[in-house]
Amino acid sequence: MDMPTKQQAIASNRDAWNDSARHHKDNPDWPVLLDEVSRADFSCIDDTLRAVLEEVGVAGKEVVQLGCNNGRESLSLYAAGARRVVGVDQSAAFLQQARELAERSPHDAEFIEADIHHLPAALHGRFDLALITIGVLNWMPDIGEFFAHVAQTLKPGGAVVIYETHPFLEMFDPEAADPHRLASSYFRSEPFVQHQPIVYDGKVEQPAAASYWFVHTLSAIFTGAMEAGLQISHFKEYPHSNREALYDQYQQQTAQLPLCFTWVAVKR
Repeated sequence: MDMPTKQQAIASNRDAWNDSARHHKDNPDWPVLLDEVSRADFSCIDDTLRAVLEEVGVAGKEVVQLGCNNGRESLSLYAAGARRVVGVDQSAAFLQQARELAERSPHDAEFIEADIHHLPAALHGRFDLALITIGVLNWMPDIGEFFAHVAQTLKPGGAVVIYETHPFLEMFDPEAADPHRLASSYFRSEPFVQHQPIVYDGKVEQPAAASYWFVHTLSAIFTGAMEAGLQISHFKEYPHSNREALYDQYQQQTAQLPLCFTWVAVKR
């Protein structure tokens, strides 16, 4: 299999996400979400992430969510007391959904279309807090370069909060005949490639732009952040899954894997 260049992978992932947006909107959760965001106290953030955000402190802060998807988590940050929230994503189609939600919300979030590798200069050195949630890190071809751009958005002393799926899960195939058998190396260097629309539940049997899912070890994540001038202040692993429902089968095992983690680092 010919590997794409970094720019080709980024562009193809953008096309895949733009195509995917209609499938995410075409489900019963969308009208429910449209109604829920109208509440001033709306939040879809789970207890795990909420506890970390409370510890770091969100009240009165200017926050950026990098890889904001349809903006529901960005809008949730106001319930935690954020003063100002900016959501950034490279998918114009998902940002259109974010703006639809924002129109229903009493809060004035801003949504910006940008590739993390080419952020507008107006976002540099601006934020007290950067939030990254599940399904962002693995779309990045170069995790060290990614953290360099994340660090650029922060003021000195600003923090980045990450809530992600654990890289150990990349070794398993939840749809295999034996989903508990190791299927891939933890140190895999080539990305997983998908040619179907990106959806969270099930599959859509239609052709789509190729999407490239890159595997990053914990050491690569830690090293990339430290080399970008970020000082790690919190790291915790959990036995619950924050990924697609297919991965719930890895919970509540006698020999339990870590399934997700929270992570905080401060810009020096």
